[in-house]
Amino acid sequence: MKRRVVITGMGVMTSLGHELDTFWNNLMAGKSGVSLVEAFDVSDYPTRIAAEIKDFNPENYMDRKEARKMDRFVQFAVAASHSALKDANLNIETDMDPERAGVYIGSGIGGLGTWEDQHNVLLEKGPKRVSPFFIPMMIANMASGQVSMQTGAKGPNSTAVTACATGTHSIGDSYKLIQRGDAEVMICGGAEATIRPTGMAGFCALRAMSTRNEEPDKASRPFDTGRDGFVMGEGSGILILEELEHARTRGARIYGEVIGYGMSGDAYHMTDPDPAGAARCMAKALKDAGIAPEEVDYINAHGTSTPVGDRSETTAIKSAFGDHAYKLAVSSTKSMTGHLLGAAGGVEAVISGLTLTYGRIAPTINLVDQDPECDLDYVPNVAREANVKIAMSNSFGFGGHNATIILKKYEA
Repeated sequence: MKRRVVITGMGVMTSLGHELDTFWNNLMAGKSGVSLVEAFDVSDYPTRIAAEIKDFNPENYMDRKEARKMDRFVQFAVAASHSALKDANLNIETDMDPERAGVYIGSGIGGLGTWEDQHNVLLEKGPKRVSPFFIPMMIANMASGQVSMQTGAKGPNSTAVTACATGTHSIGDSYKLIQRGDAEVMICGGAEATIRPTGMAGFCALRAMSTRNEEPDKASRPFDTGRDGFVMGEGSGILILEELEHARTRGARIYGEVIGYGMSGDAYHMTDPDPAGAARCMAKALKDAGIAPEEVDYINAHGTSTPVGDRSETTAIKSAFGDHAYKLAVSSTKSMTGHLLGAAGGVEAVISGLTLTYGRIAPTINLVDQDPECDLDYVPNVAREANVKIAMSNSFGFGGHNATIILKKYEA
């Protein structure tokens, strides 16, 4: 018997809000979190907009001295994890065996800001002035490491680094750890903080980002004919996954159940997606869940607002779902949150869980002239009431990394 795994807590740190209620209400209102970048001078950049978190104070979530030893992406992970545990009404050190609680938080790029800052120190002041915390602040696994230290979780501890599929791989792998009995609770998701000079410059050089600088709130427009690239976001999305009986015993509130996980590789191209790989990933998740394609009600799409990516995902959905693809509700919440890279899957899993809970589907905003090649129901511009019983969340990353999870409305 496979052990059942449920969601008992969620936490976010995004440009649309730091608290679940604020975040959800802004999504339902179709609000964009995209604006002009304020963190540094972007006047020479082709892209000058992002979904930037402008009012984050790490001292609201952790000790000031500890925060100074963390890169911004780690601070986001710690903050969202504390929020998720509070939401789950769970103290790992007092409410359970800490050795049965693990952490699996990924980051696509890691401590880019720390790397930049310390490289400048090296060039300007020499190697003796580089911080002794440089390496432990920068490395991608430190989100999981610091969260375990902050929460007392002594169980399985790992990190996925699979570009934009990172958050979903982290959740899927955590689901499997609990399912096979290696943990009772997992703190899992993703964190990213790449709105930095090198991060912006690198993606600008790829010509991957939108240059609709005069209309920031309209720049991310998945599946629209006017889309011209993604909009970078930052933040974290964290789930508390828990074995069902463990959750029941302590009287936990349950948002939904994780029932399927799929992963695949395109073996095709470094940056351009292959729809066949994404279709295989969704099919594997359906098989793992033991459900038919027709049972899925909603897909939170990867939907990055790139010309090639949105068409590729649409093709993949039609391949995986056949005629049912036209009966599904599909939306891209990146139209509002921006693309959080390695944190995207975590934030979008939170959205999918809230969709099951509240019976409302977040819209794809800025969809005013739908691409004829993207011909599915993308829930344009306005949130929709819907009794969603099964939701799928897709994440596809550079390198051809694909990850899909399937969530189900909880039934005792």
